[in-house]
Amino acid sequence: MSPAPVIIAVDGRSGAGKTTLAVELAARLRVHHKVSLFHLEDIYPGWNGLAAGVERYVSTVLGPLSRGEAATWISWDWEKHYDGDPKVTLPAEIVIVEGVGAAAAEARPLLSAVIWAESPDDVRRTRALDRDGDTYEPYWDQWAAQEEEWLAGDDVPRHADVRVNNLADGSAVTDLLQLLPYLPALAPVLAPELSARRGLSLRARRLDRLPDAPALFRSLYGGSANAVWLDSSNAAAAGFQPGGEDLTGKTAAARSRFSIMADDGGTFGQAVTHRSGESLISTGSAAVRVNGPFFRWLDTVWGRRAVAPEGYPGHFTLGWLGCLGYELKRETGGTDLPAPTPDAALIFAGRAVVLDHAEGTAWLLALEAPDAEDWLDTAAAAVEDAAQRQEETPPGGSTGVVLPAAPAFQSRDTGAEYRQKIAAAQHEIAEGNTYEVCLTTTLSARVPADTLDPWSTYLALRRRNPAPFASFLRLGNVTVASTSPERFLKIASDGGMRAEPIKGTRRRAADPAEDAQLRTDLATSLKDRAENIMIVDLLRNDLSHFAAPGSVTVSRLCAIESYATVHQMVSTIDARLLPGSSRAEAVAACFPAGSMTGAPKISTMAILDQLEGEARGLYSGAIGYFSLNGATDLAVAIRTLVISADGNGTAELTLGVGGAITADSVPDEEYEEIRTKAYGVLSTLGAEFPDT
Repeated sequence: MSPAPVIIAVDGRSGAGKTTLAVELAARLRVHHKVSLFHLEDIYPGWNGLAAGVERYVSTVLGPLSRGEAATWISWDWEKHYDGDPKVTLPAEIVIVEGVGAAAAEARPLLSAVIWAESPDDVRRTRALDRDGDTYEPYWDQWAAQEEEWLAGDDVPRHADVRVNNLADGSAVTDLLQLLPYLPALAPVLAPELSARRGLSLRARRLDRLPDAPALFRSLYGGSANAVWLDSSNAAAAGFQPGGEDLTGKTAAARSRFSIMADDGGTFGQAVTHRSGESLISTGSAAVRVNGPFFRWLDTVWGRRAVAPEGYPGHFTLGWLGCLGYELKRETGGTDLPAPTPDAALIFAGRAVVLDHAEGTAWLLALEAPDAEDWLDTAAAAVEDAAQRQEETPPGGSTGVVLPAAPAFQSRDTGAEYRQKIAAAQHEIAEGNTYEVCLTTTLSARVPADTLDPWSTYLALRRRNPAPFASFLRLGNVTVASTSPERFLKIASDGGMRAEPIKGTRRRAADPAEDAQLRTDLATSLKDRAENIMIVDLLRNDLSHFAAPGSVTVSRLCAIESYATVHQMVSTIDARLLPGSSRAEAVAACFPAGSMTGAPKISTMAILDQLEGEARGLYSGAIGYFSLNGATDLAVAIRTLVISADGNGTAELTLGVGGAITADSVPDEEYEEIRTKAYGVLSTLGAEFPDT
């Protein structure tokens, strides 16, 4: 008797390429493991024997192997159409069983993982008959009918841990080996595969060229289904001039030094979406489902090795990029509300472009892989082309989007309803249940999908409202166009932590004197200072959970920063991560941003659920990266337009807006503040704030 093995079932309809897939998977795993392989076609009792074959397989093969015992079973003689010789399958560290029914309901309790292989019907038939020749053709329909009857009562694909679109091009096994270690039942035994992946080297090229960023992104990623651009769109406004004064030590300017663009292409590219406790991770032809909290999953994949090219000044050294939705609060003390958009959506970039606006350079980063050199050459040529465009074409462009008709936004709350909710929030404050409530509402509009181009919309937004944490995310059928000015949380690879909450907003005015007065009004507002200081206190507490004792400091308090459409009051809280602490847990301890909840956080989130009545979705969450070297930099998802294509020819636009309510809040002023915050996005679309 041997220790109980890990048992992987490869199931699917006939002709889905299960046998080849299982054989290739076994061969790859045998580099580090002892592997046994069992084919169900050896045990089916004839062409009408699917059900009986599954029964034999479970009782005589799977049962003993799951106990670590040798399995003795009776083979089927396909020429004599009768039972054949007894056979023995020995247990091993990993056992792979493949064939139609390998993951049947009665088998699943004994399995560690289920892989479902699928291919188009015409491909399956051709593939099966090419393999088995004339012997199978007379029985194809009979066997297919058995498969359909079995699957009608046993939805194996729904229970599969991994689904593979088996294209028979050799990619499926590589994709599988990227994903199988994510399964908790397989992770311990596949530790050698994980170690090999974490030991990859990072290649880098520095190009002394600063390209036109939109042109470069469109050239490299215009056709990518999943792509991310973390765009410091106000780099020029921040004062960065290549070769000029070094502004990197200045707080506001430092946020705007780097831009990052990447997709999930290449050997190591992956994408993950998380909804209500389940993560779907995909790469190439395969996708795996992993149950469990998002932040726990993040802890297993983030920051496992330190990598940094020589001379590279950036903090991002490849890794995960994307967005976290507000509803992840279910994992951090909040309640569970389902949202129409994912609770988290990230891509893993095994290659990326980083633009350094201070030095006027572009860095090309790629994990060592067979396709790395070709990509580096392609990206270098794209940078050169985009840099020439930068030189030949003055920057500029429209700050508006030309649409057949301006989107007609509706608000979740009328003006009267929002004011009533302000009064209800103040009642909670008076009762002592909270002392600040960051009340929000959502504006939404539906437009014909072919009338609004998300890419052009984002370019207009970034020109109208440049921001240090602007971003463009294309993640399947969801596009995020953000001009956020607010940092949620930064953790450097050396453990330095920083939060920079914004509380307090005034509009910009065209007249310089009026604009200066508005800035002064914000700087001297006792109410806004009180709001800001409350959130600073909350974030000091959030950071302290994973900070070294005595390291939490407030380096800026209630400073005023001005952007294209608003003045904002910003504070900076610094800390140092306690050595040995989980970085994912440190992020979770601060999530969602206190500037979007109020304080105390947990009780106030419960009040907000009652007042708002709906999920916020991606709004109020975070946008940024989780780098391989353990660094992260996340912005608060505000001033953010979310465009969701519904597949029936229309797209929904959503824009969240809100403000902090205190005991001293004046409802009319608070309502005017959310109008001010919405102006930058709405005016770009030619739309108006709904006054109903």
